[in-house]
Amino acid sequence: MFSSILDLPKPKPMPSEDIYLAERQKRLNFSSLCQENYDRYLFSSKINSVPDYLPIKLDIENLSRCNFRCVMCQVSEWAKGQRARDLTFHEFQQIIDENHGLVEIKIQGMGEPTLARDDFYRMIKYARERHIWVRTVTNGSLLHLNDNSLKLLESGINEVQISIDGANKEVFEAIRVGGKFERVVDNVTNLNNLAKSLGKQVTKMWTVVQDKNMSQLRDLVVLANDMNFTSMVFSLDISDWGNSDWTSRIKEKSVSHVFDLKYANELYELGESLGVNVAFWNINEKYEISNKEKLCPWPFERSYIASDNRIVPCCMVADPDTFEIKGPGTFVEIWNSKQYQRFRETHLAGDLNKLPSICKGCYKK
Repeated sequence: MFSSILDLPKPKPMPSEDIYLAERQKRLNFSSLCQENYDRYLFSSKINSVPDYLPIKLDIENLSRCNFRCVMCQVSEWAKGQRARDLTFHEFQQIIDENHGLVEIKIQGMGEPTLARDDFYRMIKYARERHIWVRTVTNGSLLHLNDNSLKLLESGINEVQISIDGANKEVFEAIRVGGKFERVVDNVTNLNNLAKSLGKQVTKMWTVVQDKNMSQLRDLVVLANDMNFTSMVFSLDISDWGNSDWTSRIKEKSVSHVFDLKYANELYELGESLGVNVAFWNINEKYEISNKEKLCPWPFERSYIASDNRIVPCCMVADPDTFEIKGPGTFVEIWNSKQYQRFRETHLAGDLNKLPSICKGCYKK
């Protein structure tokens, strides 16, 4: 089996890497501007403070409100679980049209995207009509309403990441406060069954490993199988959202320091026996400030647009009130602005002390 935590399998696109790459080629064939931009990206150093290409990926937050108050999430502290207004469909169209270099987007941020109702599915369709690969994240609580499961699958969505953090009612509802375990399990099982009947394989279960569910990880693999998932991910990271107020609380919840290789191999083997592909996500093992080949790629290839159309460096912050890259004009103008240039230069300096505080938690110390 795997001999190092670093060797553990990483998440792959659904349903396969080959199909993901084939979708990318469709996008490049569809748009000569996208192909030209992607070529400039490929032939660049990919770590230039002033890139001569537009981002190839974006996280677009369609709304910043949620019906859950998860204990590891900053939304739990926002008044009425909402930070700002929703992104309009017209604003979404402008983002897609302006960023002609996009090959991939995630439509979701700090909120539950299905709360936007039909505008959410319109956004997915608009991007997919242009052959942009689209991923989203949902808590699964509203899939039973208004034909949401069918609308989601018929939108052309490429990947749906579904958050399941407890294997029973007690643990699930203690972590995902406001959620109802039985409802989510039924909704997601029905979604997976519907997807199978339509010949689609787009869903992936995602579990944030923490103190409350550490003893349940085997049961979560079994639950994934019971819910008809074919793929699941254990995330060993819990973000502090670049916010010092969250750092100590996240440290108390994190179990990454005691999650060992033996446990990981057991989970992987259990998944194999059940037909569930088990993968692991651990950011801190990826990024090194002293190695330019292992810098965080976000400043150089992608960005995060919040629901009120403000720019945040990445999804690990996801709140422009914590850190925002400001500038006049459109996103493209901000992408090429002096402030974005200076932000990239802090990563290129090779010194952890020169990084903004929001970035330090993602790099190996």
